Amino acid sequence: MKTATQNLEDDHIHILRLIDLMELITHNETVDIVHLETIVTIIREFADGQHHAKEEQLLFPMLVEKGFSTENGPVAVMLHDHVQGREFVKGMAENIMQMKNGNHGAIQIVFANMTGYAALLRSHIGKENNVLFRMADQVISPDGQEQLLREFEKIELGQNQDKSKIEYAADITGLEKYFGIIKS
Repeated sequence: MKTATQNLEDDHIHILRLIDLMELITHNETVDIVHLETIVTIIREFADGQHHAKEEQLLFPMLVEKGFSTENGPVAVMLHDHVQGREFVKGMAENIMQMKNGNHGAIQIVFANMTGYAALLRSHIGKENNVLFRMADQVISPDGQEQLLREFEKIELGQNQDKSKIEYAADITGLEKYFGIIKS
């Protein structure tokens, strides 16, 4: 049986691919604004809009029911990381807009936010995969895991979702091909 935590770890595979791409891009002297906007869109709609929604709306509340705290401990740390990540993405988006308005120096601020986001998310994913999700697997019953999976599907396929996880993964693959991470 696939578990809810495995579903979230599957999301992490795609998010880590995007982070690899972001890190590569920050070493380029010029980048097409369209690619930067695509990255922000994938983060906002997939990493935050779907993945973090599954955690914040479903997994974390279930863990709180099992005795975890939102004030301290692993759930609190993950929530704090989510807030920090959103600030980095906001910095990316605002400075992409500055670039569109002719401020060519804003690329350095975009890159700084991309680098900060990448470092934060690498650490965050490591904590979730190796600590929080393992703790969740210990306290959530098989029925609870199935319930979470059904609820995750509603978020993944919900009315507010522009694309599926598969479509976002395909967008990441397209960027990877463009930047030469994978060959066509």
